[in-house]
Amino acid sequence: MASVFSGVQKGPAIEVFALNKACVEDSCPDKVNLGVGAYRTAEGKPWVLPVVKKAEAKIVADNSLNHEYLPVLGLESFTTAASGLLLGEDSQAMKEKRVIGVQTLSGTGALRVGAEFLAQILGKRVFYYSEPTWENHHKVFVNAGFTEPHKYRYWDPISRGVDFDGMVADISAAPEGAVIIMHACAHNPTGCDPTEEQWRRLADVFEQKKLFPFFDSAYQGFASGDPNKDAFAVRYFVSRGFELFCSQSFAKNFGLYNERVGNLTIVQRDSTTTAAVSSQVTLLIRGMYSNPPAFGARIVSTVLNDPALRQEWMECIKTMSGRIIKMRQALFDELTKLGTPGTWTHITQQIGMFSYTGLNPQQVEKLIKEFHIYLLSSGRINMCGLNENNVAYVAKAIHAAVCHED
Repeated sequence: MASVFSGVQKGPAIEVFALNKACVEDSCPDKVNLGVGAYRTAEGKPWVLPVVKKAEAKIVADNSLNHEYLPVLGLESFTTAASGLLLGEDSQAMKEKRVIGVQTLSGTGALRVGAEFLAQILGKRVFYYSEPTWENHHKVFVNAGFTEPHKYRYWDPISRGVDFDGMVADISAAPEGAVIIMHACAHNPTGCDPTEEQWRRLADVFEQKKLFPFFDSAYQGFASGDPNKDAFAVRYFVSRGFELFCSQSFAKNFGLYNERVGNLTIVQRDSTTTAAVSSQVTLLIRGMYSNPPAFGARIVSTVLNDPALRQEWMECIKTMSGRIIKMRQALFDELTKLGTPGTWTHITQQIGMFSYTGLNPQQVEKLIKEFHIYLLSSGRINMCGLNENNVAYVAKAIHAAVCHED
């Protein structure tokens, strides 16, 4: 009797995980991993933030804590602090109690819960995402029930920056009520963000076309070193009166990758819809994973609600973002010194963890096969994979790959 699974076809490998596996298995002593989306120290090691260790110690020492279920919408002290971090301490929306915070399974979970609500409860079917974008955006929204995916122009390969005119033109063509996914800061994979003035112009378009903003905030604070600066776009849209969703991840800015700590911030026009929206989100989550885990949320809550720990966290943020900026400059300097063909100023102009180098798939293949430097086929690199010991080697390899084609 044939297996019920006999007709299942093997799915394609997820590039970033396959790339990381290949790097781990590579025995070359000079190998460099520029693919994995996680912070690394100057020694190439994962970093547990000292403030996170302090918070963990406080949690473990608290004998009043137990392992009972959290509420379906999560730990309230965490969700309130997370939404407050996003919207600001003086947020009028928070004061008017028209903000709902929902603890989720990291930023991906927040995207999925939000997408499920929009598709299942509001009947949304059309969504737009940037070209390029984080590869999971499409899958999350389609799997949640959206049936009409569209791309809007974002990356200009000539200027190696934001194609703002193309972006505006494509978003302006979206039908009324369409959901538009936007990176709140440190766009993944390009590292290029609209300016504050461009965000204001985009808000005009959203208002005129009656579009629904869904921000993805995976790097708040981690991008520039200032959480307030990184939250500009979301706060501006809220100040303009938009109702919106924003997914938040605490994987990068707290280093809590495997704790899956996320929050979905829902901003409404007024508080009269809060009870109904909360109840429907509760039912959606009940049917997906029932309720979230506690430990990671307790860590973030402990830090954000303690002024001394929060200030220490801010210093950790500056340490991480500062090292990234330093590596951007170092790679640019090495490429300039070598006289590598092309322009490389975009490396220092981009922000956040990633840089969209402009390298093509053939050049990437050469870097992997000949130099054991692992990066995505799109040319996106994780700047955290660079350090003072390997940046010159990486620059020479890029130089060789580019000159080989020239």
